[in-house]
Amino acid sequence: MSELAGKRALVTGASRGIGAAIALALADKGADVAITYERSADRAAEVVRAIEARGRRGFAIQADSADAAAVKRSVDAAAEKLGGLDVLVNNAGIARAGLVADMSLADIDALLDVNVRAVVLASQAAIAHLPAGGRIISIGSNLAERVPFPGITVYSLTKSALLSFTRGLARELGPRGITVNLVHPGSTDTDMNPADGETADGQRALSALGHFGKPEDIAAAVTFLAGPTGRQITGTGIVVDGGANG
Repeated sequence: MSELAGKRALVTGASRGIGAAIALALADKGADVAITYERSADRAAEVVRAIEARGRRGFAIQADSADAAAVKRSVDAAAEKLGGLDVLVNNAGIARAGLVADMSLADIDALLDVNVRAVVLASQAAIAHLPAGGRIISIGSNLAERVPFPGITVYSLTKSALLSFTRGLARELGPRGITVNLVHPGSTDTDMNPADGETADGQRALSALGHFGKPEDIAAAVTFLAGPTGRQITGTGIVVDGGANG
């Protein structure tokens, strides 16, 4: 299980949930991994210890993805700590629900800043560090191309923006041998969207398999794209949502 031996990865927003699962999966495949976190220093430290327990180097970097300067600093710091950067996983994201007519400017700005601007800025910062064979992988959503119920319009907008960004950046970086892709989770059992939450039954009803996914399911798609198996895949997305088609 050493497909990523010698590789150096940064996973944003990885103190818990999907991000933590991605960081550990990359370490399992042989990568050294830096993570960013906003507030959960203790949980970030636990992830770093788990990375190190796998025999890999791990680092935690405090960075608020809503802070443009912090985003760039975190990428440069990760490259410095790891001695370079081969894989960037733009995982950090937030969800805010509400009808468009009712959403505050603060909520709209927060969604755009974290879910869109931070992805663009982290990718921009990573370009200077990534060698041929490098990877940029962003975590989107299966709601990027469908809005099956009201109250998620602005959130879906932020995730759909990543589609065009990924396609365009793949064109820009293809000549350098760097791939750019998305992974689109569906309902995944995390603190942000627990399988026993208020809306969980409705989400399950949209899924062909009828149950929530696990963070490890998303991590498996990321490691597939990050490794040699993903070398011919760029400018596209893998949907991991149990067949949701509502």
